[in-house]
Amino acid sequence: MNGLSEKKRNSVRGACRAEVLRLTKWPTLWILLASWMVLNFVFLYVFNYLTYKSGGATDSPSTMPQEALLQQMLPGAVPEVFTQGMAMFGGALMLIAGALATGSGYGWGTWKTVFTAGPSRTAAFAGTVVALTVIVVALVLAVCVADLGVSAAIAVAESKQIVLPPVAALAESVAAGALILGMWTMAGVLVGVLTRGPALSVGLGLVWVLVVENLLRGVAVVFSPLSFVTDYLPGTAAGSLAGSLRGVSEGETTPGVLDVLGESTAVVLLCVYLVVFGAVSLWLVRTRDIH
Repeated sequence: MNGLSEKKRNSVRGACRAEVLRLTKWPTLWILLASWMVLNFVFLYVFNYLTYKSGGATDSPSTMPQEALLQQMLPGAVPEVFTQGMAMFGGALMLIAGALATGSGYGWGTWKTVFTAGPSRTAAFAGTVVALTVIVVALVLAVCVADLGVSAAIAVAESKQIVLPPVAALAESVAAGALILGMWTMAGVLVGVLTRGPALSVGLGLVWVLVVENLLRGVAVVFSPLSFVTDYLPGTAAGSLAGSLRGVSEGETTPGVLDVLGESTAVVLLCVYLVVFGAVSLWLVRTRDIH
């Protein structure tokens, strides 16, 4: 019995190593990760810094005062602004990564070979999920370190004292970012398994993240009974968690950032989606014909 359990563990470890190797040698994945890094820098720092240096549109009532804008670009504000783009744009890119990771396994025929000659379907799928989890955590940590570096450089350029954020606040922000991106990655895994192809899975995933959820929330504004559904969508939970770290003021314009759910509710709902997406994906992988 112990020998069988050890064999299963070795099978999962082997599948994890193989998936990590496959994904890290995949140029598409690096392009997606680099794209999010660039978008993060552009929207959090480049545009804001250019606005700050130019004086901003002072005639607009929604324009943030220059000093407040600068404070958001300093190291102490990293935990507050770190996840602001993850709810929509970062989530969309990681959904693509998850969809491609599983959809390409079907579309290119690699999973057919693995399921026939390699480890069990459960082990192979677990390897993919673990590999994607490692990538998500590594990405979140890398973005956090990069944001701290950029914000410190801005502080030096503006002759401001470098005050690092509290470790607890930074850890909470990193955990929230990993949960948000992890949920969207697992949603991509499910879409990839459902469609069994990379192109369709990416298309459907992006339509849901960028169009369907926003459209439903717009309709719920004029048809309030629909809010019972829209308040608990994956994007709503992700946006609410991102919004809870900073607080969403009236007139908030950050795409995807919401204040619909409380922080605890958003965390629980994201965990539920994460588990459900993974469980349904595993069930489909194990029960459906590979062809």
